[in-house]
Amino acid sequence: MKEYRTKICNVLIIGSGGAGLRAAIAAHESGCEVMVIGKRVRNDAHTTLAAGGINAALGTVDPDDDWIQHFVDTYQEGYHIGDPETVEILVKDAPNRVKELVDWGAPFARTENGDLDQRYFGAHTYRRTCYAGDYTGRAILSTLVSKVEELQIPIIDMTYVSRLLVNTQNGQKQCFGAMAFDINSGARTVFLSDSVVLAAGGHTRIWRRSSSRRDENTGDAMRLALNAGCRLSDMEMVQFHPTGMVHPESLAGTLVTEAVRGEGGRLTNSLGERYMENYDSVRMELSTRDRVALANYTEISEGRGTENNGVFLDISHVGKEIILEKLPRMYRQFMESQMLDISKHPMEVAPTAHYSMGGVMVDPETHSTGVNGLYAAGECTSGVHGANRLGGNSLAEILVFGKIAGDEAAEFSKNLDLQTRNRKVIRDAVEELDTLTTSGEQLARPLQRAVRDIMWNYCGVLRSEEGLARGLDELMKIKDASADVDVRPSAEGFSDLALALDLLGSIDSAEATIRSAIERRESRGAHQRSDFTETDSNEVVNYVVEIKDGEQSISRSLVKPLSDELVAPVNNYRVLEVDGRLLE
Repeated sequence: MKEYRTKICNVLIIGSGGAGLRAAIAAHESGCEVMVIGKRVRNDAHTTLAAGGINAALGTVDPDDDWIQHFVDTYQEGYHIGDPETVEILVKDAPNRVKELVDWGAPFARTENGDLDQRYFGAHTYRRTCYAGDYTGRAILSTLVSKVEELQIPIIDMTYVSRLLVNTQNGQKQCFGAMAFDINSGARTVFLSDSVVLAAGGHTRIWRRSSSRRDENTGDAMRLALNAGCRLSDMEMVQFHPTGMVHPESLAGTLVTEAVRGEGGRLTNSLGERYMENYDSVRMELSTRDRVALANYTEISEGRGTENNGVFLDISHVGKEIILEKLPRMYRQFMESQMLDISKHPMEVAPTAHYSMGGVMVDPETHSTGVNGLYAAGECTSGVHGANRLGGNSLAEILVFGKIAGDEAAEFSKNLDLQTRNRKVIRDAVEELDTLTTSGEQLARPLQRAVRDIMWNYCGVLRSEEGLARGLDELMKIKDASADVDVRPSAEGFSDLALALDLLGSIDSAEATIRSAIERRESRGAHQRSDFTETDSNEVVNYVVEIKDGEQSISRSLVKPLSDELVAPVNNYRVLEVDGRLLE
């Protein structure tokens, strides 16, 4: 058995993105010793890719806005399967978290009179999205990193968590830390802690086209949670952005901002038809995300796509000066990657997996997972978004619930009388890494590619019982093959081992997603079934995945009723006009 070092703290944070860093700050300010582990370099978490903005009902531009309207917009856009209590906590606390970021130096845009500026995002009744240019996520993450460094909270970069350490006693599970290794050196560390916050992101990279970068959002958080005894919910609910790049291969799935359509971009197929007329003749290219994604997918799948399996998005009629003023990043992105001048030629785009609405089930008030001492926050959790995410809510979510998870993890540590350890659990975690670090006949990258192809072909924008069943059969073959992956440390470090674990996370997440998608026999929000095209009023439920007897098991959970205060506002909701609003 290979040697390992031990590091001890009160609260361990897994994930160095926005949710993890906000949790670390909260736990530290509660008086706890905190450590943060990240598998990427700090300042490069997925949070940096969130461009549009962060929602908070501040009323600086539209004074009539309030938390109730923010709730209604979020709950409606989630097609009534978000958790009402979780959404209420989010919308009430978001203004506090935004103001706090301002105090810490976040460079949000201001109005002429000095107030925080707010703009429209799709499906918002009022302008409530604060922003910093088109790099809001990066601005927020940089602010949080600076705050963490100011507080001298250690962040351990390039460290991969392979297993949560969970002791079971008298039928009660309690998390006491995590097993991890350095991706460069392979050095193993057992992190012992009183409590743990899991904030390790979503699973959108398991689709063939994804806005996530290589080796991130591979579902490792879902695997860690399932193996620890947590439950997952809404795994079938994955938001597909309508327009991602289709080539070069290394950039396939990279977002093409919806501002292109907001500025007048037109979608056409290979026959030259402006086909949105057939899908939403009123709003055309300014329709909702799920509708435009479904339209693009349908045109491609029915043979009217481009040679690169995309559709055309054309902004050339607008004029170069306006493009350079309004869309400078997009102009540069296509010029640098394809030598394509978008002021003269159309772009090729296709839907791309963009955001995980489902994930670990947590208690709304504490973000505890059901395993004592284990909390979760951010994109790896479920509860807020339901069947479709409201643009701008994800950055609010990581701050509001990152803080709550950090506070609660600290409180758990303070109230702990006896610090639980279990040497057998640690030994099993070490032996798992030993078993994985062996020669084999399979390589992780091709198997990961196979998983992504399966998910794209059978569990993508449009799904069916027959396709999902076939996808599950093929996925189980990959699962069998994953037991024989070749992992050899080299001069390149231990990235092979990280890839093998990413693969296991991808398979577990894919299986949970497909099984949940089979059970939801309707179309709702991001989940579209060709064999069940209508929304079913009997399906206002969450599908829950957990491990029973070593296998994934699916059950149904009814969505909680609305509080009396919110029934009337939700019933009075009216679908918004698109004029004057940015898209989601």
